[in-house]
Amino acid sequence: MSLKNRTDTINWKQVLKLSNLMQTIIGCALAVLAMRGFMIPNKFLDGGITGISILLHEVFHVNISLLVLVLNLPFIYLGYKRIGKTFAVQTILAVLVLAAGLLFIDINPITTDRLLIAIFGGLLIGTGVGLVLRSGGVIDGAEVLAVFTKRKTGFSNSEIILLFNALIFAAAAFQFGLETAMYSLITYFTATRATDYVVDGIEQYTAINIISAQQEAVKDYLVNELGKGITVYKGERGYLPGSFEIKTDCEIIVTIVTRLEVHQIQNAIMGIDNKAFVYVQSIKEAAGGILKAKAHGHS
Repeated sequence: MSLKNRTDTINWKQVLKLSNLMQTIIGCALAVLAMRGFMIPNKFLDGGITGISILLHEVFHVNISLLVLVLNLPFIYLGYKRIGKTFAVQTILAVLVLAAGLLFIDINPITTDRLLIAIFGGLLIGTGVGLVLRSGGVIDGAEVLAVFTKRKTGFSNSEIILLFNALIFAAAAFQFGLETAMYSLITYFTATRATDYVVDGIEQYTAINIISAQQEAVKDYLVNELGKGITVYKGERGYLPGSFEIKTDCEIIVTIVTRLEVHQIQNAIMGIDNKAFVYVQSIKEAAGGILKAKAHGHS
């Protein structure tokens, strides 16, 4: 099946998968708790559609659940056009659950401490957004906007989202005062970190690149002692200042590990060859190979 056919067909098995539905419901429940119990009563904003919804709710007194639903509709359409029908259906489901929660659930303000509101409101909504992302949808259309405008503007996703949110917080500063806008920034950055942690998890993958004179010992350690998969590139080393013309063939050993394992492996490699050149790269996602095998075996 081609990529186009996959995006043109709704994968109902994925949409109705129990784990995805549970993550969507729990994620939306946490977002409702954050918005009703922390953010809305104190005029604190998050970024994206959530922030715009709270801003318009406070200024024009429009029902917050209606705003969340209506403002997300154009982005659901963009997601349908650019990402696929399955994503659009899962996003519609998540937005409907969130809107229903905001409509029917009323929570008294949990605390009046502005710093606690900013931190815990951000943690809750960020965790909620992350759970919905893991299920395959979103509850905020700003991410879809970034994907849609990236090719047209030449800016990266993060730059587009940053500009989008800067406008929201500027409006918050004008409407609610600079102090509330600054606390809202804390909410936003806390939410962003919480979302990243939920999506990437404790097992966020990292690439370790190793160039060593003791390459066979390094490979033996990684494969036979740690149970890792490795890839070996053929390269050249040398080209140093003062001896540019001197170069030698070498092997560049690459392995994918979790961030919890990086320090252990770096120390072990230095024990094998204290002159080894090691550099670490963060990677957004990894799949296949024996990534999961190591999680159940060597740790």
